Amino acid sequence: MKRFSFLRSADLVTIIFVTALSIVEMIFASRIGQYLLFVPLNIILCLFIYFSSRYTHRHGIRKNIVITLLRDWYLIPCILFIYTQASSITHPIHGRDYDSILIAIDRGMFGLNPTQWISQFAHPFVTEILQIAYSSYYLFFVFLFYELYRRTDHHDFQNGALLVVYGFYLSYIGYLIFPAIGPRFTLHNFFATNSELPGLFLTNYLREIINTGGGILPGTSDPAALVHRDAFPSGHTQLTLVAMYIAFMYKTKIRWWLFAGGSLLIISTVYMRYHYVIDVLFGMLFFLLTIWSGKRINEWWNKGINKV
Repeated sequence: MKRFSFLRSADLVTIIFVTALSIVEMIFASRIGQYLLFVPLNIILCLFIYFSSRYTHRHGIRKNIVITLLRDWYLIPCILFIYTQASSITHPIHGRDYDSILIAIDRGMFGLNPTQWISQFAHPFVTEILQIAYSSYYLFFVFLFYELYRRTDHHDFQNGALLVVYGFYLSYIGYLIFPAIGPRFTLHNFFATNSELPGLFLTNYLREIINTGGGILPGTSDPAALVHRDAFPSGHTQLTLVAMYIAFMYKTKIRWWLFAGGSLLIISTVYMRYHYVIDVLFGMLFFLLTIWSGKRINEWWNKGINKV
């Protein structure tokens, strides 16, 4: 490990996952038209992580504040970039979606479709609040890690970063293995969402932002064909729980705000028709897996580089 002791555990798992993703894209190159774009960008990302990490390790954080900030915060755009890859290539690889299995599991557990059942309780005010909560997903991590970053010791910031990025990558593995688009397309009329689940002021705008981020551009005639396959497991559930865990573990000032907003977000995943209940349940299982294995990876790497 001596040769790579300047890398953090979050850097390590990012490089490993991006490398594995590139290998998958090259194996299925005949089915993935974007591989000629994704693979070179992945190589550039890995080189950036390597050289920026080595630079700040050798010269100190004050040598170049721009490189330091990029090195510390690159994981935010990196997660979004890797999400786009993992969730968009899975359908071409499989050639099908597995929503029918998820629907059957939900019906087997409840005797009905939960997203259809819960629609009877829909109200514009509730919809507005839950859409805002769902749309605040990435902001949770920005606020959480901004507070941790302001602390003199960045140890908590770095340990928390490992759990978050590792959790994201685990959820992306789920997308790659089990592509699904969610009940808003399979059990409901996607084009009727605004009329069936109306909000008050921001709901429609936030939906458009989420749709665009998920691969659905405005005016798309067949959104189900273009949307990213990111329903199983519910990453929103998994990573929101991870964020809550970190917030309470490190006693942040926003922990109770995050708990309230995160709880609403998890409820919104089904209410807003983004996920089946089984997606949410597996999101909770993936959360437990993230904490259990992520801590061990972090301890193993930090212990190893401290010995050199």
